[in-house]
Amino acid sequence: QVQLVESGGGLVQAGGSLRLSCAASGSIFGINVMGWYRQVPGKQRELVARITSGGRTNLADSVKDRFTISRDNAKNTVYLQMNSLKPEDTAVYYCNAEVRPTAYSSSYYPHWGQGTRVTVSS
Repeated sequence: QVQLVESGGGLVQAGGSLRLSCAASGSIFGINVMGWYRQVPGKQRELVARITSGGRTNLADSVKDRFTISRDNAKNTVYLQMNSLKPEDTAVYYCNAEVRPTAYSSSYYPHWGQGTRVTVSS
């Protein structure tokens, strides 16, 4: 079993900042890619940012100049620093991790957190 627990969401005014955290725990031998997605009602979940175990990142064009993704491999934790927030960033943010559960499995399996709500007021 693998659990991803997100924290750091909340209500913020436009132009403000928030930092999301997601800690993975449970049966984890290794984690490949970790990432953040977001979803608003009526729309598909979209990629916000992702980071490999080696630190390579990619971010959606809409957030590239404002958000930063980082991770602490020793803590199995990924962060999303969100600056200059806009009302259109309002969404539920989900953490995702590709987890290799044991040394006996060479496969990585996707896991999702429960989501944390971010609301940006104008």
